[in-house]
Formats: sequence, C-alpha cells, structure tokens
Amino acid sequence: MQRRQHYPLRFPASETRSLQQNQAFFYLHENDAEVIIRFHDYAEIYKRPGLYEQLFYERLKCNSPQKAHDILNKVLRENRVEPGELRLLDLGAGNGMVGELFQVSRTVGIDICHEAKQACERDRPGAYDAYYVVDLCDLDTATAGQLRDWQLDSLTCIAALGFGDISTRAFATAFNLIQSEGWICFNVKETFLQESDQSGFSMLVKQLLITDVLEVHHLERYRHRVSIDGTPLYYYMLAGKKRYDITEQVLSTGSYDR
Repeated sequence: MQRRQHYPLRFPASETRSLQQNQAFFYLHENDAEVIIRFHDYAEIYKRPGLYEQLFYERLKCNSPQKAHDILNKVLRENRVEPGELRLLDLGAGNGMVGELFQVSRTVGIDICHEAKQACERDRPGAYDAYYVVDLCDLDTATAGQLRDWQLDSLTCIAALGFGDISTRAFATAFNLIQSEGWICFNVKETFLQESDQSGFSMLVKQLLITDVLEVHHLERYRHRVSIDGTPLYYYMLAGKKRYDITEQVLSTGSYDR
C-alpha cells in the first residue's frame, strides 16, 4: 500500500497517560479542528487512508503481524507443512495487514466492521480471496455454509482479543470452523496468562493450554508495541495444532465475555 498522506496527530498530556490500553486516544487535526479518536475506534481510523499504519506501526512500533507470520511459518517448517498449501482464516482482518503477509493457497478475512473491509479493498486489494463482514455470535446458516465450503485449515487472530473487539464466543466459532489438525496462531496481552486474571478470555486461553483442544507448539512473550508514553506493551504469541472444537463446557469459562 502506498502511503497517501501524513496526518497531524498528537497524543494527550502525561496526566492522561494512565488510561487503560482500550481507553487510550489521540488528537487528530483536520478541517481546521482537532478531533479526539480512541485507539479502538477502528471505524473512524479506517476511514482515513494510512492513518492506522501511521498510528500503530510508525508511532507505536507495532510488530505483531510480522511476529505472527514468522512464528507460524517456523512452526510449519518444523512440522514439514508447506505454507502455500494452507487455507487461512484471518479473524479480525481489519485493513488486511496480516492477510497480505501470508503466502497461502487461500486467504479468507472476517471482521465485524464494514469500514475495515472498505479499507482493505481500498489499500490492499487482493489480500483476501473473500472478505466477510459478519458477527460470528450471530452467524446465519448460509454464511456458515460458505465459510465451511472453504475447507479452512489455519486461523490467525492478531491484536484483536480481550478488549471487547472479539468475544470469546466469536473466537470459538472461528476456531471451530478450522479443520481438525489445522494450525492456529493468535496473540493475547501478557496478563491473560497470569493466575490473577480471571477475565473471560484469560480463562478461555488457560483452558486451551491445559486441555486437549489445542496442541501448543510455540508460546513466546514479545513486545507487541509501545504505549503513548513509550512503555513497552508485552503480549504472548501462541501457535499450535487444533485437536478438537471448543465445546460449550470449555467456552463457559469465559461466559461474561460472550
């Protein structure tokens, strides 16, 4: 994608930098006015070509798409799997930054945000063979059938879990679309693996790690990006092989994130 313009944006003063990650915001000067946009207000960010990249990848040094690509490919090589033969589902596809990295047989994107699909078609045409704007918590029969027809055998979900953007049930639905023995790669913030974290996604990830649902091949703590004051934000990247679907019993551990 060619950068179309540079946006005059600035971060808030230091006294507001104690905000939670999903509460963070920035100021954008446009049309002779200064507007406030939250980091997680993706619809507004995607409307502006190149703003997502400028904010998260230039200013905040996000490294997660490339990290996911490198780790999953490493795991595939170790298991003598040819990446070019995979049929990949990219959950929380956004404007296609993950989808364009993976050189696979088929790539299908899913997002709940119409603006994300529009941004992807504008900025990265051809990144996906198909792009669905759907709520996986309310998936109609026809769309579910289309997704299964793709015979998907790998899943990525990068920088989209744990802040209300994707629920545990939506993640489980996507996970269950992947064929058994398929490959899974996703990241979560580091607190999710701490015993004190009892949030829905934390409990679900812990269940995946201790049950037979997912065979873990790689788990790595790394710097996801920096905060607006330059503090490193650490995540875990997990890659492994799907053994079984996520059942209601497993999913119930994250009931309040549904």
